[in-house]
Amino acid sequence: MKKTIQCICGAFTVVSAIAMIGIGYWNYRLPDSYYVEQGKALLIDETIAVNSSNSSARAVGATAGDRYDTTLRWLGIFPVKDVSVTVVKQPVVVLSGTPFGVKLYTDGVLVVSLSDVDSSSGAVSPARNAGLKVGDLILSINGNAVYTNEEVAALVKGSGGKTMVLRIKRGGVESELRFCAVRSKSENCYKAGIWVRDSSAGIGTLTFYDPETHMIAGLGHAVCDVDTGDIVPIASGEIVPARIYGVTKSKAGIPGELRGGFENGSYGPLVVNGISGVYALCANDGMSGETVEVALKQEIQEGNAKIYTTVSGKKPQWYTIRITQVRYHDENATRNMVIEITDKELLKATGGIVQGMSGSPIVQNGKLIGAVTHVLVNDPTKGYAIFAENMLETAHSVSEQQLNEAS
Repeated sequence: MKKTIQCICGAFTVVSAIAMIGIGYWNYRLPDSYYVEQGKALLIDETIAVNSSNSSARAVGATAGDRYDTTLRWLGIFPVKDVSVTVVKQPVVVLSGTPFGVKLYTDGVLVVSLSDVDSSSGAVSPARNAGLKVGDLILSINGNAVYTNEEVAALVKGSGGKTMVLRIKRGGVESELRFCAVRSKSENCYKAGIWVRDSSAGIGTLTFYDPETHMIAGLGHAVCDVDTGDIVPIASGEIVPARIYGVTKSKAGIPGELRGGFENGSYGPLVVNGISGVYALCANDGMSGETVEVALKQEIQEGNAKIYTTVSGKKPQWYTIRITQVRYHDENATRNMVIEITDKELLKATGGIVQGMSGSPIVQNGKLIGAVTHVLVNDPTKGYAIFAENMLETAHSVSEQQLNEAS
């Protein structure tokens, strides 16, 4: 009898330990919030064996915009976590996959490097000594707003060595710095030891056009400065058509790129350069193309999928890929999925994922599930992708903000 009790206690301990491990794993793996289509209950992928305890009942009669909480249970028994659920209409967008050019003009000028000036008393860096840092935005000099490299150079050269007041923005906070430029022996003019950038341009892939908000979304990640790595803050910009003329293939350790050029015309003014991509307000009546539903993240499955991308000219084509991992709690918002290129034709043309392919829409089971964002440099056949749900959420948030500002 004693042995029987010991066996039962031992088995209970083992089961409890397994349950705690499982609950902890799924608590981390599953997100804290979901969207569900109007008229449907929250359903989690059967492969992760998590059931919702009361979402079916709460979903009855719920309409778009309603929110409710529900409990997710592992194996239908063990409570994992409480999550919030927002009811939405089935989102529908126009698929793109075409190349585009982005032109960005910064809000002020971005400091990309600091250097020494060869003064009569030796090498000195007035800007660095005053506390200026790479990544700072210079908004004005002596009260004069600056928007171009040329404006900064002219004000520094014309300072005559007198005290200069720079208004800068760092981490969203504005402040002032004071210093004096020094005369360069080699160039015989006043210099501050500042290298700045006032604009940026590049090529990517458009993901979709949202008929509801008239927003165009592309890239799937922000445009960042090549020197600082920071998101380029925009004062203005636009998205324009582009054409792909050639490809530099990716190799292990060396990411390739799509080589292209801007075309005449404009898709619209750039509104946001943010973590989940670039967004523009469509300048025309809309964009033509195939209309597809946007999958919610819980609908995405590991397995086969397709990307719609352009590696020559302006017309996109379908290529096969495989979703090898779906990440709900990845700290990087643009790396929600791990993908692998399986299409032999695409691998032959590009070697895998290349720069400029970012934003290429990914479709699974007839629905848009995401967009390509990054390449794994050591294995360019693999890379990362963002959830389409996240990009669409940003498009709606941007549209709502614009409406609020206009009212």
